[in-house]
Amino acid sequence: MTAGSLLLTSMVSAAGGGNSDPLAIHAPSIEYAALAPMLIVFGAATVGVLIEAMVPRRIRAVTQTTLALGGLVAALFAVLLNANTRKIVVEGAVAVDGPALFIQGTILAVSIGGLMLIADRSFGADTDFVAQAADVPGSADERASVRAGFSHTEVFPLAMFAVAGMLLFASANDLITMFVALEVLSLPLYLLVGMARRRRLLSQEAAVKYFLLGAFSSAFFVYGLAMVYGFAGTVQFSGIADAISGSSTIGGSNRGDSLALLGVALVAIALLFKLSGAPFHWWTPDVYQGAPTSITGFMAAGTKIAAFGALMRVFFVAFGGLSWDWRPIMWAVAILTMAVGAIVGVTQTDVKRLLAYSSVAHAGFLLTAIAALAPASARDSASGVMFYLVAYGFMTIGAFAIVMLVRDGDGEANHLSRWVGLGRRSPLIAGIFAFFLLALAGLPGTSGLWAKVAVFKAAGEGGGWPLVVVGVAASALTAYYYFRIVVLMFFQEPLADGPTVELPKFFTSAAIGLGLAVTVVLGVIPQPLFNLADKAGLFLR
Repeated sequence: MTAGSLLLTSMVSAAGGGNSDPLAIHAPSIEYAALAPMLIVFGAATVGVLIEAMVPRRIRAVTQTTLALGGLVAALFAVLLNANTRKIVVEGAVAVDGPALFIQGTILAVSIGGLMLIADRSFGADTDFVAQAADVPGSADERASVRAGFSHTEVFPLAMFAVAGMLLFASANDLITMFVALEVLSLPLYLLVGMARRRRLLSQEAAVKYFLLGAFSSAFFVYGLAMVYGFAGTVQFSGIADAISGSSTIGGSNRGDSLALLGVALVAIALLFKLSGAPFHWWTPDVYQGAPTSITGFMAAGTKIAAFGALMRVFFVAFGGLSWDWRPIMWAVAILTMAVGAIVGVTQTDVKRLLAYSSVAHAGFLLTAIAALAPASARDSASGVMFYLVAYGFMTIGAFAIVMLVRDGDGEANHLSRWVGLGRRSPLIAGIFAFFLLALAGLPGTSGLWAKVAVFKAAGEGGGWPLVVVGVAASALTAYYYFRIVVLMFFQEPLADGPTVELPKFFTSAAIGLGLAVTVVLGVIPQPLFNLADKAGLFLR
């Protein structure tokens, strides 16, 4: 028998648990009910691909919209059915516990709002999406595609694959599954960012930047995965935690920490990139500005929620034993992220870039609860972050929905100079946008206040009072540029050739109403969601 066959025999025997037949291969146990939310979304995305090939073009948009929204609603219902499920499934690859279900439910809820925005902008004369992505900007082919009435309905299965990747990303229980989920959620977004109908070159530039920097972050993740595997001999989070605590050995000798620390650093870089943590945030303003605004809103809410879910699971479950090593670095990242988002945001003159730096600042606020992690406050940190993600997700969807409505002859009027006097032209739309901005600033009566109280309280209980001080100062600075927009809209005379405010269509109105309702309700009665987040705050190992 060759050395290779001996190795294969020993591996199969070990996998089989010492059964009499050393070559027997046992099928893994797959708990389909626990995986139902992800399977439903993956299934809807796959059917959406088939629809692109088989359904006539004239009814394709309606069919895709119905399938996508129906799939998200069904997946959200499946999450509710799994509310009491607490187990590790698929041979240890996926965790179905309180935080995973809470994050999955949040992703699905905000994705419903995001898909509504995409649905209203994916077809018709004023679509946000290019007729044929392969057409050269400004070419005769592009003009012919527009005249023919082509529409880019494949945005729906692409968005659904991204949502499925987000769901898996937040619940992955080993590094390989997490990497696969990272790629599944990222690749569709790279394509969606480059599909803007107007400002095509800016959109394509944003897509290329996002793809190249995203590829680098994926490489960091894989390299970190290899380092952690070299240290622990496993990629499962529980095994990594056991190895860090010293309960597991290779070859009968204890391992050094160098591989583990290097692996933690590399994995952290990849995750911080996805959530726009400084100094890995540079893609964020360019991508937010260049992407179709409906995609920007969908991505800004969903990707950040999934990334923080993954970050908490990795650092609370797998790397918790090294918290004294990574906490100082996380402190520095949180402070830098808040500072960059607050200070650079003041200088922005484009509303989408301003909201991008606002997103960076909010990532810093969320990181305070994770950076100040202490064993006694781990549950408060997780529940505070989860409450914040719900509040932030719906505020963001609502804010970008309003941005879509302010238009001029060139499409969306994103330069702040075009928003002067908007409150006189359309007081209702401007008032709703001002409310979302005030919620992002954390003013009383909005969900933003309680979200910041939750993460700053968790940071303070973990000994991170310097982080709280910096967070409060950064919040005041971000409030300045939010109020600057409010002043522009309501306290200055409107321009003679100012933009028009488009009457929102049904789905856009529904998305705005959903964001507004959640922001108001959580601002007035936040305690039920706090209780739910606290109940869901324990990670399984």
